[in-house]
Amino acid sequence: MLKQLTWRQSFPGLSGLSPAVSDLLDKRSRHISIDKDAQIFGPGKPAENLLLLVSGVVRVQQLSEAGREIVLYRVHAGESCVLTTACLLAFENYSAEGIAETDIEAILIPRDAFDDMMAASKEFRAFVFEAYSKRITELFLVIEEIAFKRMDVRVAQKLLELKGEESTLLLTHQQMAIELGTAREVISRQLKEFERRGWLTLSRGEIRLRDTAAIGRLAQSP
Repeated sequence: MLKQLTWRQSFPGLSGLSPAVSDLLDKRSRHISIDKDAQIFGPGKPAENLLLLVSGVVRVQQLSEAGREIVLYRVHAGESCVLTTACLLAFENYSAEGIAETDIEAILIPRDAFDDMMAASKEFRAFVFEAYSKRITELFLVIEEIAFKRMDVRVAQKLLELKGEESTLLLTHQQMAIELGTAREVISRQLKEFERRGWLTLSRGEIRLRDTAAIGRLAQSP
């Protein structure tokens, strides 16, 4: 079980809560551990708790009517989930799913406690809306990238974002397509072109970067 001082350090925006609101948070929130690959929430399900991620990564993704998946954003330690916040505020069900990309630890604040703290504390409201506005800005950037940015540039940027310490990505072309919200065939064509240029080497379930400088120059293209 996480101690209060341990998890609170990940969320400096909560440091200004009044003693009464702080006590309410401690009494009505709870700590959970979730295994990797578990679904945390899904389409059509109600939002029942605000999730504050203490450790690990949560991937939020959406499935279109045509059956194409896209990763909207990731929640990292010290962050809350903007989709959950939106659903709590609007009393709406989820329209996307959240998947534990790693084992995670989180603090859950039940809806009734969330409502009480939003009503009673301007500091808590500021904490919620600051995170909300930051993530909304990031989502607009995702939309802009999908609508206007060249696919080769987007692929190069994603390769650099996801590469491991040894410049190796352990993922399939389909997984890369989900990251970028496009078809697997589009990604395969682009990766094969990068391979032809000598920038990377493709093998089953693995992409090994050979010329990160060249990929970086493309990633910085307008």
